[in-house]
Amino acid sequence: MIQPVTVLTAILLLSAFAKAAPKADVIKAANTAKPNIVFIFADDWGWGDLSCHGHPYVKTPNIDRLAREGTDFQRFTVASGVCSPSRTAVMTGHFPARYNIDGHFAWAKNNAQRNMPDWLDPKTPTLPKMLQSAGYATAHFGKWHLSNDMIPDSPLPKVYGYDEYGAFNCAGEQMPVHEDARHAIAFIEKSAAAKKPFFINLWMHEPHTPFHTVPKYEWRFRDMKSREDQIYASVLSHADDRIGEVLDALDRLRLSENTLVIFSSDNGPARATKPTPLELQYDTATGAGWGIAASKGITAGRKGYKAALFEGGINVPFIARWPGKIAAGKIDNASLFSTVDLLPTFCELADAKFPDGYEPDGISQVSVLKGAASTTRSKPLFWKMGGGKDSEFHWANYAVVDQQWKLLTTADAKRVELYDIAADALETKDLAKEKPDVLKELFSKLEAWKATLPEKPSGDVFSAERAK
Repeated sequence: MIQPVTVLTAILLLSAFAKAAPKADVIKAANTAKPNIVFIFADDWGWGDLSCHGHPYVKTPNIDRLAREGTDFQRFTVASGVCSPSRTAVMTGHFPARYNIDGHFAWAKNNAQRNMPDWLDPKTPTLPKMLQSAGYATAHFGKWHLSNDMIPDSPLPKVYGYDEYGAFNCAGEQMPVHEDARHAIAFIEKSAAAKKPFFINLWMHEPHTPFHTVPKYEWRFRDMKSREDQIYASVLSHADDRIGEVLDALDRLRLSENTLVIFSSDNGPARATKPTPLELQYDTATGAGWGIAASKGITAGRKGYKAALFEGGINVPFIARWPGKIAAGKIDNASLFSTVDLLPTFCELADAKFPDGYEPDGISQVSVLKGAASTTRSKPLFWKMGGGKDSEFHWANYAVVDQQWKLLTTADAKRVELYDIAADALETKDLAKEKPDVLKELFSKLEAWKATLPEKPSGDVFSAERAK
């Protein structure tokens, strides 16, 4: 026979358990919460410029932490060998040639000479707009360069779908380059308090010229014999520390488990084309710092540097961490992943819908992020670069990747190279003479793609500066 006190105790225990245990709908909400996304996009950071990629003296412990706790996707490529087109691809999910953005935004006169607009059309469907429509708080901190500070009448970043921004290389006030992480952390705290999922573009200045060194970081590398190497290592170390501050903030706010953090770069490392003395230079957006002689980035065996369509110019670091969703400590050296894939990937994760009539050039890579490696892709990748140079690695105007093949060609097709990019990631053996049928097929696809591109920019994309 059960004693009354025992029954009473059981009732009290059950009641206490019911109050302490989370309700089923709360558990479901926690398991299905939309992930936060922090996309860190560096500027001219070479594939080899990470200690986890074997750099001989650069130290990047916080990015290395991302690699230990996430997956290092080693076959990621950006949509251009230079800045503005790469950033256009991230924002739009399209090849930048669809907007006649084939080079970096500069003075209005230079843009006109290169058949470019003066800014990305603000009416363009963009990633932050789509995420806003899915309930995300959106922000941009750091470099912009979808116009330029020399174009004072260009649209501000906010019109492209950001709730908040602080930027440089844009119209209006220029945010100091080292304040990017501080603003990002404040936005994370604000979004967490409001219980809103957030998306942040954290587009860092490093290691673009000018190099804005800080004594604390120069002191870390005080024993280096080369002043240029000391400068380069110090600015990368400073950027890595700021990334660490963002990761620490996510930990402190207990947001790490539901936050996708990605580190990448807009193109390969810059290099001086000839011996250059170390001198100070001045940039209208970021101020004074050391010039290109201190550009010591490496590609770890990849051909070419910034502005090349060889892998040294477009194959960049891409490390993704999302605890419990993306494998920790894994290297994926097979999956062909591109900047045009980021928009459809992020939109799938966020359950964001495409606007009517919008079709990305990229594909969603959610399954690849979660571990399903693939050496081929369902859509080809295309590149167009203006002003090919007659140099060893910077001559190609166009490139195509389809299945395992990569074609590089001049605009007149007088110089052509072909690589099996799946088997030969460093492009060591040109197969153009051995594979005429492959060349013919790739040229056919390239010509079909070129036929879809506009002859010139259109829309509200021209500055009043052009009339001066």
